[in-house]
Amino acid sequence: MEIINEQALSQCIRDALRAELQEHFKTGVSSSKDQQERLLSKQELSAELGVSLVTLTDWMKKGLPFLRLHRRVYFKKSEVLKIMQKDITD
Repeated sequence: MEIINEQALSQCIRDALRAELQEHFKTGVSSSKDQQERLLSKQELSAELGVSLVTLTDWMKKGLPFLRLHRRVYFKKSEVLKIMQKDITD
């Protein structure tokens, strides 16, 4: 007897993991926008920025901020955009 399908369980686990990661990596007093910001996977950020995964990996080696949980990599879009804006103005 199947109570919950595998796909629904997988999505539930992903959502819980993202929520825990966001809670864990909060620093100091954050605005409500920061508290609601969802973490992006490498694939999601590369699609958002319109760059390849290889380019994103190169940027990570050059200092693009990211969070690592085991083999998974996550990004806060606001931090990435802040760094990119800083590099443009420098």
